[in-house]
Amino acid sequence: MRKRITTGLFGLFWACFLYMALLGTGHAQVPAPAIIGLGQPLEPELIARYAITVFPDGRNLPPGQGSVVQGAALFQTHCMGCHGAKGIEGPAARLAGSDGFIDWSDPFRVLRITKYPLLVQSVGARWPYATTVFDYVRRAMPYYAPKSLTDDEVYAITAHLLHLNDLVDGDAVMNRITLPRVVMPAQAKTVSAWPEP
Repeated sequence: MRKRITTGLFGLFWACFLYMALLGTGHAQVPAPAIIGLGQPLEPELIARYAITVFPDGRNLPPGQGSVVQGAALFQTHCMGCHGAKGIEGPAARLAGSDGFIDWSDPFRVLRITKYPLLVQSVGARWPYATTVFDYVRRAMPYYAPKSLTDDEVYAITAHLLHLNDLVDGDAVMNRITLPRVVMPAQAKTVSAWPEP
């Protein structure tokens, strides 16, 4: 008797399962509406605002230019509060300098990085392409108002940062031609998916 009840329950279970499976496929064949009603169409101006990636070889750099001198004045206004007057002070990451005492050949490098993590993040020590500096400043800086700088201002601040790292002269002007030509020290320390120009 017990075996008969177990077999009956098993059969009932499978019958319910098959019924639900067939019922589910019937509902799945109803076409979905063409417009779901989520979001809104993007305007070309909005797409252009976010399609601003600058590649290591300089592709997609905007027109414009900025000098080291102009960048120094803009740095005082927009950057000094977080990075300090020389790019090495302040609560935010270090912008200037090399690895300093945290060199690749330093046997205590791991211990020193643990104690002073911001010293190894400087633009001059770790960023492989100057165009990446431009891209980052344009997207994310200043911290309190990202994307608020004009392209000329971003070129100028980038020129100033490169000068702080002794990568360009004090009279340098950065634009879509000169910026990709700057060779960053970290380029030799990185592996890139981008072909060299």
